[in-house]
Amino acid sequence: MAEKTEAATGDAGAGKQPRSVRVVLLALMIAMMLAMLDNMIIGTAMPTIVGELGGLEHLSWVVTAYTLATAASTPLWGKLGDMYGRKGSFMSSIVIFLIGSALSGMAQDMGQLIAFRAVQGLGAGGLMVGVMAIIGDLIPPRERGKYQGMMAGVMALAMIGGPLVGGTITDHWGWRWSFYINLPLGAVALVAVSAVLHLPKKRSQARIDYLGAALLTIGITAIVLVTTWGGTEYAWTSARIMELIGIGVAALIGFVFWQTRAAEPIVPLHIFRSRNFTLMSFIGFIVGFVMFGATLFLPLYQQAVQGASATNSGLLLLPMLGAMLVTSMVAGRVTTNTGRYKIFPVAGGALMTVGLFLLSTMDTETTRFTSGLYMAVVGLGMGCLMQITMLVAQNSVEMKDMGVASSSTTLFRTLGSSFGVAIMGALFNHRVQDVMAERAPAAGAKATQESATLTADALNALPAAVREAYQHAVSSGTHGAFLLGSVVAVLALVAAVFVKEVPLKGAGPKAADAPADGDDAAATVKAPVSEAV
Repeated sequence: MAEKTEAATGDAGAGKQPRSVRVVLLALMIAMMLAMLDNMIIGTAMPTIVGELGGLEHLSWVVTAYTLATAASTPLWGKLGDMYGRKGSFMSSIVIFLIGSALSGMAQDMGQLIAFRAVQGLGAGGLMVGVMAIIGDLIPPRERGKYQGMMAGVMALAMIGGPLVGGTITDHWGWRWSFYINLPLGAVALVAVSAVLHLPKKRSQARIDYLGAALLTIGITAIVLVTTWGGTEYAWTSARIMELIGIGVAALIGFVFWQTRAAEPIVPLHIFRSRNFTLMSFIGFIVGFVMFGATLFLPLYQQAVQGASATNSGLLLLPMLGAMLVTSMVAGRVTTNTGRYKIFPVAGGALMTVGLFLLSTMDTETTRFTSGLYMAVVGLGMGCLMQITMLVAQNSVEMKDMGVASSSTTLFRTLGSSFGVAIMGALFNHRVQDVMAERAPAAGAKATQESATLTADALNALPAAVREAYQHAVSSGTHGAFLLGSVVAVLALVAAVFVKEVPLKGAGPKAADAPADGDDAAATVKAPVSEAV
């Protein structure tokens, strides 16, 4: 079996992928879906969970614990895969995720649920990194473009289907099955990876950089808590937020200092010497900032202003996600066929900027058709950027750093989403409060406090004057949030202009024999696809 797989994968870059590789890719997509789907399913089930377990005051920690554990563990999983082998670390992350899912489903109070969600998040940190790094091992970058549509499709399916699946499961099976549903899917992925995936075994003699891991974890935790608590649990200028900022900055400075001296650094700083890798990490941060901000405020706008139902909130994003899927598939095919990719980050940055500016022009009179067109423009931009950023980042490092390159890029996108939700959310809330104070100073206070939970039915039950004021307030809030997103997206466009089009690995003799070009010399080393045995 191993010999057959080796022979087949040896010319993976030249022709059709062997059946064993396609089976592995299917398992990887299932694992990727588990990581992306979880929070969206749980979000729909949260009211029912609180009703049974109580602990409403700790509700936000159900999501925060998962997010913190995922962000903090992401770089560690990438490094473990580089040091000890990707297959073992990936399977370990699946097992930990499934254990966390099973325990979460059995939780008897809110404290247990929060703790078990943290366990689940630890595993989730390795799922996305493992998927990207294993694909990086199996498929040369030029061929990898063909699979961008598959990954974008999984992302779109998770965003659209998550709320629908979560609501259906909660209504018919109970909220505990929102966690238990992960078990059969994860078992399929685990068995397929175990049986079919064959990668070289590694055993590093160096010790894990525990000090670096601790400093990075403290720094990431502080950053996520600042963006999660700032403006909600605590004022931005409060002592608690200032303390967290100080701890986070000190930990990250200490981490960077230590990485220059560690024998086996968690994040080798030399990967940032590649201009393309640094630019792609920055663009990934911007994409995370914009994408999660958009997916948060678009449904809120359509529910509050356009009267859409919250039940189908995932479907409201279909124009954006559909455009993202189609563009990602086209970008992947063009990259595979031509080996050229710079046009996509540039076009993506431009489209995202224009699309977000168009979204910022929406008001109480904007039709669903018009807002759908604006969302489609944003989706076209995201489709040009989502997978290209990972492809170019992986193409800019040596194979031995594939794991840390994948985890670093994923981490920057995760941090970008945290900052996007926090900053755009703060601007949105500020505008809503100001407009409500102007238009409905007395009756509007209660509506403002409950703005996140106002359904279409609850909105219709409000007095006409308060309802109209709230609709104008939400329209004004989304205007400010999307205008900020448009300004931030300009930075991605500027960064994309400076991307250097280095030949993709596996692009044929011309790419393989191309001379080393400055700080991206690693990009001309051909991917050892034949090692997938």
